[in-house]
This record gives sequence, structure tokens and C-alpha cells, in this order.
Amino acid sequence: MSENALQTNTTWNIYKKIAFRFFFLLLPLFIILNNNGSFTFFSGILQLPSLVLHHLIPWFSEHIIHYNYDHTITTNGSGDTSYDWVLLLFIFLISVIGCIIWSVLDRNRKSYNAAYYWLVVLVRFYLAFTLILYGLIKVIKLQFPDPSLNRLLQPFGDASPMGLAWTFLGFSKGYNIFMGLVEVSAVLLLFRRTVVIGAFLSLAATAHVMSMNYFFDVPVKLLSTALVVMSLFILAPHFLTLYRFFIKYENQQLSKMYRPTFKKRWLYISAYGLKYLYITASIGTLLYTFIQQTKIYGSEAPKPFLYGIYDVESMKFRGKTVAPLTSDSTRWKQMVISYAGYARVKTMNDSTYNFSTVFNTKKKEVVFNSQDKESAQYILNYNLTGKDKLIISGLKGKDSISVSFKKKDLKNFRLINRGFHWVSEYPYNR
Repeated sequence: MSENALQTNTTWNIYKKIAFRFFFLLLPLFIILNNNGSFTFFSGILQLPSLVLHHLIPWFSEHIIHYNYDHTITTNGSGDTSYDWVLLLFIFLISVIGCIIWSVLDRNRKSYNAAYYWLVVLVRFYLAFTLILYGLIKVIKLQFPDPSLNRLLQPFGDASPMGLAWTFLGFSKGYNIFMGLVEVSAVLLLFRRTVVIGAFLSLAATAHVMSMNYFFDVPVKLLSTALVVMSLFILAPHFLTLYRFFIKYENQQLSKMYRPTFKKRWLYISAYGLKYLYITASIGTLLYTFIQQTKIYGSEAPKPFLYGIYDVESMKFRGKTVAPLTSDSTRWKQMVISYAGYARVKTMNDSTYNFSTVFNTKKKEVVFNSQDKESAQYILNYNLTGKDKLIISGLKGKDSISVSFKKKDLKNFRLINRGFHWVSEYPYNR
């Protein structure tokens, strides 16, 4: 190990040693036990602890802290489940107990420079690859899709805070690219000379994500808060220097990071070769995977057959015209085909019904199977006339049904047609 780096021979005070022991346990446990796919080629291995935790955490919750929850629910689209909160408490308690035992058994230790270096390396790589992952899916615009047809029709006040955030963020491709590039800049954390600037950019990116999660009730609060803490942890040794430079305007110089040296050149070449190979392979794999996914998901994915919003012009049931009464829960008002294999129908009283769909384009037939309480099956023929006319007719069970639609022009939505303006004589706030 190098003896001319960051205060290698300086004795740490007791507070610094206790803080180090606590974080040396807390941060690796969080990283290992909260696997989020950041380490591309180790995801399978990092999922193994979950096989034990999915039994241990419910037992700990029920018998130790006496908190009951649905044990079948673990981390899913939400990272703030009861399981996740109890797991965080479990990690915290293990870290506190471990820190106390360690402090008693190793109270004569002067410093932990080498161990601290490797802890920072782990945190740097985890934080960097997490932000690179989330940054790339923003640059390629997979995380926040364009507003869906159902979202465009949804009354503004019916949106959840998270739904509002997703619509806001998904509306602008440019803003996605901007957010993504800031997050991808965390790649600077992977290189020793750019760690500090990388940590600053990571702090800005993670604080932005954390604020969105908190104030729009997005259930990734635990992870985003942890990423902010990790950014601060990396910057912690430089706080006093940065304060003196930015606040007191004193001449300052950042301390060089402690790092190991290699007595043999081939070890040095091998270590750094593996590092850059892993970085390149990981980022390349993520980028390739996300580009492939754009062909299946997101705005680049092919649209389903008859994609669009269809307003009902007229409807007949059992040969009789059904009047468009606003109180009618059976007369159709609108049909939306947004995803392949599915359709949503809104009736005159604004009730909605979901159907699975099977199209036979050769016979111009479609089968609607109800996914709601109604168990009816519709076997229909469809006929397209011009660019915006659609007629479907056939049977609902044993009853005849015929519906005439006019396709809605999506450019009529203000959200879509407003566009960008360099010059605005007045605010266009609608």
C-alpha cells in the first residue's frame, strides 16, 4: 500500500472510527440486500440473499418488532413496501450492533485507511452504475413514455400524483435527455481524478429524483434517499475544504485519495484492465438492451392494429338505435385501442369496460372478451371506411350489435399540438 497518499499514518479520532465502522456495515449491506440490477453481470448472484430474506424478514417483523403485513408482498414496482421498510430497519440494527461489537474488540486500531478506500470504491461503483442505468433509460426514453391515449382522455383531477409526474416527465423527450445526461455523468465517479465532480453531479441528480419521489408520492423513496446519502458519503472528507473555498474564499486544495499500489506491473495492468473491461461491458450491455427494448416498448414500438381513440357516432342493439343519454351505462360513448390485445370502452355515464381483443385481419373479424364483471363475448366484423370511419357489427352473446365510430385526430389535443415557441407575447397557460 502507498504511504504517501491521504493521511495514511494519521490516527483517527474515536468519532471518525465509530462512524466508519457503522457505515462500513450499513452501506455494503444495503447494496447487497437491496439488489436493483446495477451490477450488470452479478445480478443473479445478488438475488440469492433474497431467498433467505423473504423468510427471515417476515419472521423478524412478526416476532421481533411485532409488525404485521402481507408477507406475500416484497419489492416490486414499489421499493417502499412494508418488506423494504422492515429490511431497512433490520440492516440498521445489524449495523448498530455490529458497530458496537467491532468498537469493543478493535478499540486500539489507529485508522482504517485501506478499508475506507475499498468501501468508497464499492459505493462509487454502485452509485455510478445505478445512475448510469437510470440515466440511459431516460436518454433512450423508456422510463417515462409519451402520454398514452387513456392518459390523454383522463380528467386532469383524476390523475394520481405519480401519474401526473409520469405524464409531465414523459411529455418532453428533450427533458428526458437532459435528466438522463446528468445522471449518466455519474460515470465520473468511476475514475479517481474525477470522483469529486462526479459526486457533485450525482448529488444534484439524486436530490432531484428524491424530491420528485417525495413530493409526487413515487414509491422509490428509500432507494433515492440512499443514493443521496451515498453521494454525501463520498463528499464527506472534503466538506471542510469545500466550505473554506466556496464560503470563506480561502485558497484550498483537495486531498488526494488513498489508493493501493502494486509491487508488480502485471498486477497493475490486470487490475485496471479488468476495471475498464467491466465498465465498458456493463455500459455497452445496458445500452444494447435498452435499444432493443425500444423496439418493444416506448414511442418507437409498433402501434397495435386500429390504434387510436374512436368516438361513437351511433349504436344499435337488437336492431334498435340506442339514444345517447348521459345516464345510460350500456350505450357506448368511446373506444380506445392503446395496446395490442386490449381495448377500453367508455359508456355514456363515463363507466369504463376493459376487453381483451383478438383480430383476424384476413376475415376482418374481432373477438372482444370482457375482463370486467360482465362476462359477455362479442364476435364482430369490422369495416374501415376512409381514414377515420370504423363500423363494427355482430353479436354480443345472442344479441345483435352495431356501432359506428369516427376516429379522433390526436393533433386536436392541445398537449400535442402546442409545440415549442421562442417568442410568446403572453403566457399560454391552459
